[in-house]
Amino acid sequence: MQRLVLFDLDNTLVDRLDAFRRWVGEFAERRGLDDGAAEWMVRLDGDGSLPMDVFFARVRERFSLAEPVEELWAAYRAGMPRLVVCREPVLRALEGLRDAGWRIGIVTNGMEDNQLGKIRRSGLAERVDGWAISGAEGVRKPDPRLFEIAAERCGAGLGVGGGERWVVGDDPVNDVEGGRTAGLRVVWIDRGVQAWPPGLAAPGHVVADVEGAVGVITGP
Repeated sequence: MQRLVLFDLDNTLVDRLDAFRRWVGEFAERRGLDDGAAEWMVRLDGDGSLPMDVFFARVRERFSLAEPVEELWAAYRAGMPRLVVCREPVLRALEGLRDAGWRIGIVTNGMEDNQLGKIRRSGLAERVDGWAISGAEGVRKPDPRLFEIAAERCGAGLGVGGGERWVVGDDPVNDVEGGRTAGLRVVWIDRGVQAWPPGLAAPGHVVADVEGAVGVITGP
């Protein structure tokens, strides 16, 4: 039986919010923006909920920047991966899963260059069996097809043979509802701060981080 765990990337395997705060700090300092500029951009971003083309359109307008939106966005995608870190306990947890015979994949929404840069620079590429990035595949979570692509890349297609199939992520709709629709068991990472949205069926398992999720998946 092939066992599989698919992980979300941003704010699950890596701390996207911390990296984004550092990016906006550098962006504001480089351009000599006012003291409140960085925090304004963090609020505007909404923890990654605002599409980045919209984000940069508003940033460009607010600060009267000369560069077109496409150029600002491309520079962000080139620079963001170097700021992303995957914590050592997370890397060790993934190594433990693989040593125990689990296949591990990443399923993430985003532009291919940005997300692939994060996967490679954070040390995750060497610790997973495959990934599916929405910008490369033309389909976004919560569509179950992105989960299916990730599973196939890991050599553990959904609905093929036996074995456990899990997804771990922080987004109630994209990760939890999307994973359920794809037929996966789910673990929701609340990051210790998120409340579950009303109107959605409660997740079966709630943890604060990846280490907790691995404990659920491998527990009795």
